[in-house]
Amino acid sequence: MIESRKKDHMDICLKKDVESGNDFWSMIKLFHRAAPEIDLDDISTRCKFLGVDISAPLVISAITGGYSGAKTINQRLAAAAEKVGIPMGVGSQRPALENKKYRKSYEVVSKYDPPLVFGNIGAPQLIPQKGRTPIDVEKCKEALEMIDGDFIAVHFNYLQEVVQPEGDDHGVNIMANLKELARQIPIIAKETGAGVSSEMALEFQEAGVRAIDVGGMGGTSFSGVEYHRNKGKNEKDLAKLLWDWGIPTPVSIIECRRTTELPLISTGGVRNGLHTVKALALGADTVGIAGGILPWVNRSEEDTISYLNNIIKELRTVMFLLGCKNIEELRKQRVVITGELRDWIMD
Repeated sequence: MIESRKKDHMDICLKKDVESGNDFWSMIKLFHRAAPEIDLDDISTRCKFLGVDISAPLVISAITGGYSGAKTINQRLAAAAEKVGIPMGVGSQRPALENKKYRKSYEVVSKYDPPLVFGNIGAPQLIPQKGRTPIDVEKCKEALEMIDGDFIAVHFNYLQEVVQPEGDDHGVNIMANLKELARQIPIIAKETGAGVSSEMALEFQEAGVRAIDVGGMGGTSFSGVEYHRNKGKNEKDLAKLLWDWGIPTPVSIIECRRTTELPLISTGGVRNGLHTVKALALGADTVGIAGGILPWVNRSEEDTISYLNNIIKELRTVMFLLGCKNIEELRKQRVVITGELRDWIMD
């Protein structure tokens, strides 16, 4: 059942339009510098993230695992992350924790050496769900060992869970269990398309997580994914109703920065170097790439590397037009917020 669901999710993301919301990135404007006073070749995109040097403020976000074909995807992503010099995460490791036959689709990552590797478990699985035993500290350690990982991303995907027939809809004691886990395992709190509010960011910080992936609305809608997967079932209409539910990614960055200094990953609709610049100027430390990389990783390792290098090229080009020679200078850039995005921020 899990294997079928994971494959369905990947196929739908590749073949269907499952984007959410408006193009919120276009509502952020930057101030062009007519005389850059730098040379393009002198611009550096290198920075530190979670104490490690990376070639650019990019992360290959959690995508997949746990079904036939996922091993190839994760192998290509890990090879690309190593080659380009950026962190990467794997998809939910629950399938491999429940059935060892799925481990190979994740273990392949340990053969490569990206700067950081993030494991992945679902927040709903931290508490009892419909008779299933919760994932505990030992299971999290097993998940990290499986991929030779550095952090566990605990993904909060309750929107997706609540619109699917087999979804986990128990939520009591999630934060207490997260706090207990964070005492023993380095944790990244990760949303998956509905965003993180300022209040939630503060709760994550108080729970002891090391970073937040804002996972905002504006990229892949997992309610949209479930809409396509559940055709002919009652949940279809609910999934359609909540297709665009959530906090836009740029808003979520600003919200999180209001209450926490934790490192932020901006995931949710980031597709190019210009989006990356805007996310960093708003307060993100890195950006996460997931939906945008899927068509490329589905083709080949070389295409995946080419896609990532092109984003870095775009990033450097925009930095040149802003007169920024490094990422620290980029973070200080002024922005203008327009349209619906301005309404969100002013509210």
